[in-house]
Amino acid sequence: MKYTAELVTDETAFTELAKDWGRLYERCAAATPFQSHAWLHSWWLSYGRRGRLRLVLVRDGAELVAAAPLMRVRRPVPALVPLGGAISDYGDVLLDDERGEEAVAALTETLSAAARTALIDFREVRPGGAAERIYDRWHGPRRRVSDSVCLELPALPMEELVARLPSAKAQRVRAKLRKLTALGVERHVVRPDEVDAALRRLLELHQLQWQGRKVTSEHLRPRFCDHLVRSVGPMVRSGNAVVTEFRLDDDVVAVDLTLLSRRLAGGYLYGAHPRLRERKADVAVMLLDACAEHTRTGAPGTLSLLRGNEPYKHHWRPEPVVNQRLLLARRRTAPLLSAALCDVAARRRGKELLRRWRERGGDGS
Repeated sequence: MKYTAELVTDETAFTELAKDWGRLYERCAAATPFQSHAWLHSWWLSYGRRGRLRLVLVRDGAELVAAAPLMRVRRPVPALVPLGGAISDYGDVLLDDERGEEAVAALTETLSAAARTALIDFREVRPGGAAERIYDRWHGPRRRVSDSVCLELPALPMEELVARLPSAKAQRVRAKLRKLTALGVERHVVRPDEVDAALRRLLELHQLQWQGRKVTSEHLRPRFCDHLVRSVGPMVRSGNAVVTEFRLDDDVVAVDLTLLSRRLAGGYLYGAHPRLRERKADVAVMLLDACAEHTRTGAPGTLSLLRGNEPYKHHWRPEPVVNQRLLLARRRTAPLLSAALCDVAARRRGKELLRRWRERGGDGS
């Protein structure tokens, strides 16, 4: 049967796609939790702008076999960009692995038609992502540039992650694990009916732990809270997320949100009471121990520390993996591609100048 394609711009239709989207998501091995319908639809409700939705869909009869969840933006150039925005660590399309290159060709052709007056700008594509297959088939101007760095570990139980460390470091981590046991820190995987309350507690603790320090301001906004509470419950029920509470003396002192997919487990966000550090508990060790527990089934191949190059992550000897930015244009929109590349270069130059300024002490001396 010949594939059919459509461009969905209606928010109600997006809502009604949940079941079809879920089946396609399960058939796309490269998909991360940030491509699930629960995450993307909830993100749109919190962050989307009326009239900007662009869902590029390909069907075989009634069956959804490919999807590109996009929105239209005007700055810095007119472009179609992935839903999920800055709060999503990976962006991608969905392709049915069982359909082969025909589905790839159909989605590529439909994207080209949708991009008559706009650049297609796939941000934060993990190496091996489905969008790479679109990039490989694209006939017009295209460019691949680097995006954010993610740090990744093999999906191993905690004892094996510790065994990868140099002997002295491994001994210190084992001592910290014993300390957590001696303190009586207990962990509890939250049931689906407990998720909403646990996430609100997570955000309260997150704000408390960063009090008086620089924090990602978006995590403190009501729209982020609404998105997290709305999306994670369905993701827990479908096996794409786990919420864990940590208790000390019967009080919840930390909450962690780990996202799961077929190939990846990633610690997304946590909140921890300062009381834990006052009791000399190593929160990073505690969280990684809990996250590693979710890989014991052997399904996810990667334990991701997600975006960010923070020094504490390097204690575990992770591999830096650079996300990709895939820029696709038609011949008539090639100037938009050039403009986007100029913007990338200018931003990188600005970051480099700021880094040098800070290294000099920030006062020009």
